[in-house]
Amino acid sequence: MKGKFITLEGPEGSGKTTVSNRIVKMLEEKGYQVLLTREPGGVEIAEQIRNVILDKKNTSMDAKTEALLYAAARRQHLVEKVIPALKKGMIVICDRFVDSSLAYQGVARHLGIKEVYEMNLFAINDVMPDKTLFFDIDYQKGLERIKVNQRETNRLDLEKNDFHKNVYEGYMEICEQYKDRIVKINADQGVDHVVSDAMKEIEKIL
Repeated sequence: MKGKFITLEGPEGSGKTTVSNRIVKMLEEKGYQVLLTREPGGVEIAEQIRNVILDKKNTSMDAKTEALLYAAARRQHLVEKVIPALKKGMIVICDRFVDSSLAYQGVARHLGIKEVYEMNLFAINDVMPDKTLFFDIDYQKGLERIKVNQRETNRLDLEKNDFHKNVYEGYMEICEQYKDRIVKINADQGVDHVVSDAMKEIEKIL
């Protein structure tokens, strides 16, 4: 595959969506063909799975079921959308990928990073990002941003404080484990600075 696969990770409220839209516009202005997509979702079946996973009514969903649903959505998304775009030579910017599952289900849901990665082997089929940007912000500040911005909350937003703390700590572990691929971006600064820092890292692989 000749395109570039770039994923964005971070705790809830880290600003990935805002920054990704700015990044895509800047890349397109430079003449690149860019696909912006997200997980879970991106294609019809995966969006339906997203709705199930994030539905605030699904409070009884167990961790393994959640992890398997994410993996199923991920596989469909890759096959239908990401891989075809990469084969066309496009830059694919994806809001979340397998690292989210490692942090959320592997660590915060206590399934184990290794176990969740193995669940996802069939889904990713050796397709890994060329670069992952981790938008680093204290998880409590991220949750405050959601409240201030009045973003619609989902099932993950409503988890207890300890859950979000564990997600962040999980990300720290994953950032260290995959430090050749994952770059931390200080998300606790003005959006212009965040965008600038993110673009500098992306340009290194273009």
